[in-house]
Order: sequence, then C-alpha cells, then structure tokens
Amino acid sequence: MATADSVSLFTGLGLSEHKARETLKNAALSAQLREAATQAQQTLGSAIDKATGTLLYGLASRLRDPRRLSFLVSYVANKKIHTEPQLSAALEYVRSHPLDPIDPVDFERECGVGIEVTPEQIEAAVEVAIHRHRPQLLEERYHFNMGLLMGEARAALKWADGKMIKHEVDMQVLHLLGPKRETDLEKKPKVAKARLEETDRRTAKDVVENGEAAGQTLSLMEQLRGEALKFHKPGENYKTPGYVTTAHTMDLLKQHLDITGGQVRTRFPPEPNGILHIGHAKAINFNFGYAKANNGICFLRFDDTNPEKEEAKFFTAICDMVTWLGYTPYKVTYASDYFDQLYAWAVELIHRGQAYVCHQRGEELKGHNPPPSPWRDRPVEESLLLFEAMRKGKFAEGEATLRMKLVMEDGKMDPVAYRVKYTPHHRTGDTWCIYPTYDYTHCLCDSIEHITHSLCTKEFQARRSSYFWLCNALDVYCPVQWEYGRLNLHYAVVSKRKILQLVANGAVRSVCSLSSSGLVVPGRVPPEFSQPPCHRDWDDPRLFTLTALRRRGFPPEAINNFCARVGVTVAQTTMEPHLLEACVRDVLNDTAPRAMAVLEPLQVVITNFPAAKPLDIQVPNFPADETKGSHQVPFGPIVFIERTDFKEEPEPGYKRLARGQPVGLRHTGYVIELQRVIKGPGGCVESLEVTCRKADAGEKPKAFIHWVSQPLTCEIRLYERLFQHKNPEDPAEVPGGFLSDLNPASLQVVEAALVDCSVALAKPFDKFQFERLGYFSVDPDSHGGQLVFNRTVTLKEDPGKV
Repeated sequence: MATADSVSLFTGLGLSEHKARETLKNAALSAQLREAATQAQQTLGSAIDKATGTLLYGLASRLRDPRRLSFLVSYVANKKIHTEPQLSAALEYVRSHPLDPIDPVDFERECGVGIEVTPEQIEAAVEVAIHRHRPQLLEERYHFNMGLLMGEARAALKWADGKMIKHEVDMQVLHLLGPKRETDLEKKPKVAKARLEETDRRTAKDVVENGEAAGQTLSLMEQLRGEALKFHKPGENYKTPGYVTTAHTMDLLKQHLDITGGQVRTRFPPEPNGILHIGHAKAINFNFGYAKANNGICFLRFDDTNPEKEEAKFFTAICDMVTWLGYTPYKVTYASDYFDQLYAWAVELIHRGQAYVCHQRGEELKGHNPPPSPWRDRPVEESLLLFEAMRKGKFAEGEATLRMKLVMEDGKMDPVAYRVKYTPHHRTGDTWCIYPTYDYTHCLCDSIEHITHSLCTKEFQARRSSYFWLCNALDVYCPVQWEYGRLNLHYAVVSKRKILQLVANGAVRSVCSLSSSGLVVPGRVPPEFSQPPCHRDWDDPRLFTLTALRRRGFPPEAINNFCARVGVTVAQTTMEPHLLEACVRDVLNDTAPRAMAVLEPLQVVITNFPAAKPLDIQVPNFPADETKGSHQVPFGPIVFIERTDFKEEPEPGYKRLARGQPVGLRHTGYVIELQRVIKGPGGCVESLEVTCRKADAGEKPKAFIHWVSQPLTCEIRLYERLFQHKNPEDPAEVPGGFLSDLNPASLQVVEAALVDCSVALAKPFDKFQFERLGYFSVDPDSHGGQLVFNRTVTLKEDPGKV
C-alpha cells in the first residue's frame, strides 16, 4: 500500500497526520495496524469511528502474537470489546493462552464482554466515593486529589469507561462545591511536600547517577523473594511480555516442568578471561540470591568458548570469589561440557535452512551497516559440507564462519555462530578447531540446564531476539531472558580490557613510599615489591576487582550489603565509592577488634614512670561492648606517639600534646605533660621527655591519644583513589584517556610503622581497627614475622570524597 494510502487509512482511525507518519516508520506496527483497520472496515462495512480506531491502535501496538489479531479485531469491530479495560483484559488473556484453543465463553467472561455498565451504576459508585471523602473535599475543595475518587469508582466498576467516570466525578464535585472560587485557583501550599518531593527527586537522581540509596534498604532476599520482581513463575514463560511462542512451546514447557518440578533455576555465567569486579558482585548476588530467595538452585557456568583468552588462574579466582561472597553453586559447569550437543544443533540448524557458511572477513562485518553476505542463500548441502570442512581444519582462521539467518534487535544481521580457532582448549585440548560464539552458546546452554530465569545486564537486551529465535528455530526449551542495570563506580574502571591495560602498563604496581619525614617520595619501591609483575596486578587494592577488594580488607558481607543497597534496578547505576566504603565501615565496626598503631612515630620518654617494669594494660577489643573480650599490651617508660599529636607551637584550637597542654594516653589511666623537647643536628624533633600522673589526680585533659610501647615494626600501605577524575573514561572529562588520569599518590607506603604486639599472630586478611587511624587488613605479602597492613578505609568518610 502506498504511503499516502496508509496515512489516509490511519487518519481515518482518528490518528493525527503526524502520528500516522510516525507509525509508518515502525514497519511491524504499521503492518499490524493496516491489517486490523482493513479487517474492521470489512466487518463494519462503513467508516471506523474514533473510539473504535483508538482501540484498534492500542491493539496493534500492544499485541505480541499476530496470530490473535483477527480474533481480537472482530471483537473490537463488533463493539463486544469497547473500553480500554476490556482491551487490556483481552490482551492479557491471549498472552496467557498462547496456544490453547481459546474458549469463547471463558474469554468473554474474563474480558467483561456483554457486561454493560449503566450511567446509573457509575453515578452510584461516584456518590459512594464522594460520600467517603466528603469532609476532606469540603475542606480542600478543588485542591483535593480527584484521582482518588475516580480510582475508587473504577475499582467498584471494573468494566466502566474511564471517560464516563471522570465526567461523572466532575459533575458531582461541581454540584457539591459549586463553581471554583479565586482561592481554588491558587496553588495549594506544599512546603513540606515540596521539600519531600525535592528530596525524593534528588535521591532518585542520585541512585542512577551518584548511587545515593533512597530510604530504608530492604535486604537482598526481601527484594528478590516471590513476586517482588514480577518475574514469571517457572513453566509460565509464555506470560512474559515479548516471549515468542511456537506450536511446540507448551509441550516443551510441560517437559521442562517434569524435569525441574517447578523449581527456580538461575546461572552465573562468567567468561574465564579475567577477574571478577564489583559489577559482577551484583550479578552474583542477583543470580544466586534470586535462586536462594525462592528455594531454587544456581549453576556456576563458565562460558569457555574463547580459548585464546582463558587462563587457569581465572577459573580458580572466579570460584574463590563466588564462595567468598557466601554462595555455593548447585553445580559447576562449562560451555565446553556441551560442545558435542552444540555442534549437532548447528548441523540441524543448517538442515533447517536457518544457518549458512560465510566467507566474509571479520573486518567486512564491522560497523553498524555491513554488506549482506553473498553466501546467505547457498544450498543447504553445500553449507553442510563446508561446515564439516571447518570442523576438520580445512580453513584458516577467518576464512569461514557459520552464521545464523536472523536480524537482531540492534539491527545486526546474521550473527556468527561458529568461527575457526586453532588455539588448544584448556579442557578439550585439540579436539576442536571451531568454537561457538556467545550468541549461539548462551541460550542453548541455558536450555540444556533448564534455566528458568536467564538474568543478564542491560547491554544484552539487543541479544534477546536471537536468544528466543535460536531456541525456537531448533524446537528446544526456551528460557526467559530478564535484564537488569549494570553496576559501575565513579573514580574507577571495571572493564576487563581496561584493567588489562592498567596491568600491562604497570600502573597498578607503581608505589610511593613515605619517608621518615612524612613526605611522599614517588617511585621509591621497597625491596619486597621487587617481584614478578603478576605479584600485584588484578588484586592490586586500588582496583575494584573482587580479589583486590578482598586484599584491601573489604568484608564480603559489606559488598553484599552494598549490592542490596543499590537494589535490583533496571537502570544502569553509577555509584559513589564512599557508599561502598560506608557499608565496609558498618561491618568492620562490629567485627574488627581494636589495636593501636603509629604511622609516624615520635619517641616519648616518661621520666617518672610509676613502676620498675612495664605495666600490663587491658584494652577492650570492642570498647562499645566489653563482653567481646580484651587484649593485653605493655606500657613502659618509653612509648611512641604520632608525630602529628605533638606541636611545639600549636595553632588556636589544637588540643593534643604541647607545652603547658597535657594529654591522656588511651586505656592507661595516665596523663602525660611535656618537660623537654630533644632535637637532632638538623633541628628536627627526635624525642620528648614527659612526666605522668594518674588521670583522676588532676584536671581532665582536652584529648586522649593512642600510643604503642615495645611495639612491632610493620609496613603499612595507605590507599587513595587510583584516578583523579570522577569519570576517567569520559573523553570530555579526561581528554588524554584513563591512563593519563592516574593519581600519583594513590599508594603511599609507610615502611617502619609501629603496631602494638596484640597483632603479632595475625594472619593474611585478618582485620583490625587501628584506633584513630582507620580499618586495616593483613596483606598476603606478610612473611617471616614482617607484617604488612593495607588500610581498608578511614574511620570517617573523607568530606572531600562527597
């Protein structure tokens, strides 16, 4: 049909000319609407009125199964379905009965066919609603929320026309209140509400852009349990909007239910070509959490279809991280477990005329609009022979691929199913020289494992059509793909490719040392760092890989809590790192025992120490809850304090040790007072001489400081953000690229810090709160009695990070 004819047809339904032309841009919608309008005209034998035209447009734009179009159009054209609620009910009915022969009696009952709602019934329902809210109506007059009245009347009369209800509400309110007065036209004061709405709007914006959590956070299980996410029930895949059904769908779903018993089944399918990052933590929590919350099971399936990039260390690290986050897979599987079946299905796909062998080179297929393959229509027998030749190694890499005959949602045509690669596979060795792609493998592995909910991030939405198409093309069970928003962080990169660049460039192995003067000395590398490059790469604590976060000291509970705080959002979320750090503090505050450490030691000699030998001081592990025990530290005549806790010439407001200003030593019950400052040849303060007294023997000091006596020497690594800008990957913010945005002071190493002896037996990953300094974790570099600590987070959020 010519464009002008189509525009004329659509405007005859009540569409504006602009709307009609916009509709024509959508080929599928315009074809369905054209068919509906033509059938309706033939049924009526006359022009279509606007009300019917509106319903036909709604039907054509919302119907997912074109086979039901004729059936529904007949009901609309014959006025058996004549309201929006009836149309919505009809669309829901055919969606939930995709293949069953439709029972007209049941259909009409569920859709309110034949039910006439009289004006008297609408009048009565509106009267009831107005009577219920009469006092508030009289008080607020036209500032009252009239939508509440319409909603209650609609609830009482399911099949009533919404326009008729609105008209009746307007009439009865006018009768009750009379015409609007001048005060009714004034805007209703909404000071408190406006403030609340502004807060809500700002919070909602931050959830997407800055990651600020809104309101009280539900636990992850509460967010995922039951119908909280409005997901389909196992076996009811066909009720999902957009799900494509075939003549075999219901039989396949019945077989699926026989195998699974209606159990929820999910999977976490990482590629073993890198280490998991904070975004994967959300995926792990979502996949494993959804299964756990609904008494289901979750597979850990490695998508090992690209042997060029896969390494054994990545398989091990991924398993470790899933376990570390507290989840146990139902079963660990590999895409390579199914290589034989996948190959057999590829052959079947060729037999069915749905795949062909193509010789276009990779560079020819790049871009948004590559040329169509000249081999798309080659004979089935020829493609079978060529595919077998690919299998036997008769083609070089890039000379031949197997492509599927479909157009994806993003317009990509005929995605590749198999390609030639002569790299040995870590599990199958040299058995195969052709390997399946993600587009081919993923949905079929889901089908084999009878996954009920295939959960993936939003960027895979464009692959949903190929997911459904391939399962249906082979007549195998088709799971449902659900997408959720990816989790990103500001001041970070999480892409595997870019982390590999950081590793390859040595960017995450460079360090700064803190000299004895406290100045940052870039490039000074302690001997223990002179190790092979792999010693600190993917697990460098400045990264946001899970191995790096574990090494830095982030507890898995904090990461899970952070994922719960982010929530199961559909929109992509980019969170502020300080929110993750806040979750870390919440956990460590209750789990990390206290100890004392000094980063820049200044020796203090107590000239009147009250005992002939050191005293044993009991320090509570958790001062807020002394039932959690204590540890013992020595307190002798020589102690070390932070150099910053003493000033010869203090500025106004300085409360720590100075001449004439004593301070208390935490946990000892003693106060020290300065007597003498001892300096070296260069004028630098080398030590202090003080006297001490009991804390209760005089005026209470302005401050109490931490200290160590008879300490252990240790190394402490202080971490800051790896990047200087919020969005290091944004060319507008960082024109030179993310590698140019590295923070030169992202790591400072204190080589000779002092820590109290209570931590002497600490093991890697043990965590402590060093009083007044922050939370610290023992690094795996610790060896031979030489402890190395990583600062996990400071005690309080740095205001500069907000």
